[in-house]
Amino acid sequence: MDFGDVSLVALRVFREVAERGTLTAAAAALGYTQSAVSRQIASLERAAGTPVLERRPGGVRLTEAGHVVLRRAVAVLEQIDAAGRELAGLPADAGTVRLGWFPSAGAVLVPRAIAELRRTHPAVTVVTREGTTPVLVRALRAGTLDLAVLGSVPPFRPPDAETPALRLKTLAERSLRLAVPSGHPLASADAVDVADLRGQRWIAGPSAGEETLMGVWPGLDERPEIAHTARDWLAKLQLVAAGCGVTTVPASLTGAVPPGVRVVDVRGGPSERRRVVLARLPGPVAEPAALLADALRRTAVGFTAPD
Repeated sequence: MDFGDVSLVALRVFREVAERGTLTAAAAALGYTQSAVSRQIASLERAAGTPVLERRPGGVRLTEAGHVVLRRAVAVLEQIDAAGRELAGLPADAGTVRLGWFPSAGAVLVPRAIAELRRTHPAVTVVTREGTTPVLVRALRAGTLDLAVLGSVPPFRPPDAETPALRLKTLAERSLRLAVPSGHPLASADAVDVADLRGQRWIAGPSAGEETLMGVWPGLDERPEIAHTARDWLAKLQLVAAGCGVTTVPASLTGAVPPGVRVVDVRGGPSERRRVVLARLPGPVAEPAALLADALRRTAVGFTAPD
């Protein structure tokens, strides 16, 4: 079988598997059975004459040949989709940009940037999706996202080790802060000492793919007491407002704290910084994506004021 005979269905299935990380997740997203997905991947590998996926416990990983096929498949499928839009009477670029974002960015930064873009360029349509960093990075590489807003913590490593390296632009960098109930003893000052955090009840949740707890002040010299666990940042802040404990706040959420919450700085100990970065694949950027990137950068200026 010549590789030129590969079907578009097989390429779409392969792209979905590359994005989702498992055959099961790809099948669910496409509405296929897992055996149907496996057959499409098998036909692709027969045409390529080599495996495109490395099967591992808990998921799959692209082989070197798989990376080659994915890069070309993304380009082919983009052209096919553009042709379909043009045949439907729409401009070839359709003015659409696909954006991914990590959870706390969706509270303030992303909505404000989209609103700004709608004001300045109403013809551009933005389609968004929330996800963890690994999920968003896979989607970028699979070509199903144009841009992704990611969170980054020290030592600020690249989000993956694949090639080509993603293009990263820092949108904001601020110190981590502490959210406390407005009636809490720590709420009376603009800043508290790190020693004051000992013995506090914390509202936290696991970070995707990591053992660290998001919501607990980094580097505490005691085992933290976790009073409540939640993945959603706004749920954590509502628990703080209810007086259930304290939690950390990234810069992108300081403008979205609910009534009953006071945000304070923490003095002493290592300086804890957080970054919000914009990621994309290297290469030319379509006009809609470039316009959204500019709107995100302008909106993020409010998060980069001196501490």
